[in-house]
Amino acid sequence: MNRTQLKRSRILKMALVGSGDQEETTEPFLKRATRIAVVVVLYWFVSITMVFLNKYLLDSNDLKFNAPLFVTFYQCLVTVLLCWLLSGASRLCPGAVDFPTLKFDPKLSRGVLPLSVVFIGMITFNNLCLKYVGVAFYNVGRSLTTVFNVVFSYVILKQTTSFGALLCCGVIIGGFLLGVDQEEAEGSISWIGILYGIFASLCVSLNAIYTKMVLPVVDGNIWRLTYYNNINASLLFIPLLVIFGEFRTVYYFENLFSMNFWNMMTLSGIFGFAIGYVTGLQIKFTSPLTHNVSGTAKACAQTILAVIYYDEVKSFLWWTSNIMVIGGSFAYTWVKGLEMKKSQEEPESKTSATKNISGV
Repeated sequence: MNRTQLKRSRILKMALVGSGDQEETTEPFLKRATRIAVVVVLYWFVSITMVFLNKYLLDSNDLKFNAPLFVTFYQCLVTVLLCWLLSGASRLCPGAVDFPTLKFDPKLSRGVLPLSVVFIGMITFNNLCLKYVGVAFYNVGRSLTTVFNVVFSYVILKQTTSFGALLCCGVIIGGFLLGVDQEEAEGSISWIGILYGIFASLCVSLNAIYTKMVLPVVDGNIWRLTYYNNINASLLFIPLLVIFGEFRTVYYFENLFSMNFWNMMTLSGIFGFAIGYVTGLQIKFTSPLTHNVSGTAKACAQTILAVIYYDEVKSFLWWTSNIMVIGGSFAYTWVKGLEMKKSQEEPESKTSATKNISGV
């Protein structure tokens, strides 16, 4: 087995079983299980809270703030500020705070720019979708990310997809269409919200691809990427805010000087920053595949909580659409996991066979 195969095999093994750190295998099971449980709960809390916070800001009768681009712009500014603060804290307390030193480099900013354009589309369409659809339907409304992953894998990377994975995508699409049908039957459908959800799914998929492409520009450091990405996004949002007249909307907003408004805005920005951190923690202490399963389960819990919180009554077919989307997503993760494991084992079995033949 050559060096490239060994590297690929190790990456696949880490993706399936975790970080590959030998220290984890020697620590007590109870300690390891407790830590994983805490990380997963933290991820669920941050992710679900962020969705409800954004819904409050974007579609609340209390605020009546019709400037979704400004909300997203402000969240990017908060992320940049937090990066600066943590970078400064790491210099002052190097043992207590682990964060890279940040120094603005225009060359790196230009290198990250392609990702920033896609990133703007992702967070903007996510928030616009959430503005026009309910939190309960939000998961179904932007559930086509997996489908776009398959499409872009073929179009951009020329990678084919197995029949089993395609079947799972078919279940997701069926759940999406059934959900749209049930929203229309209940009279709560927002076609513009659904369109934004489709664009959000597309941008989420492209964001993952461009993140992998751009990471080498910042030496693979995800926090440095976050810093430059949000600086670029903040600057790119300014002409959009002018074009769509949102600066004027903000200027005439009746609660502009309300502490509650700015507290909620800042809190949503903090949670937007925190989701990147807790996502990284969950992947580190479990695995990327487990993270996907956790995200799918979180979406299910989020839907149930939204129905309870907003006191909604949903039909059997509406719940069926959610089960199809969540079940299809879970099945896709499971199928891809088996495929990754198989691709890892094949080179190892060939190597073992070669050694046996040669008598080693």
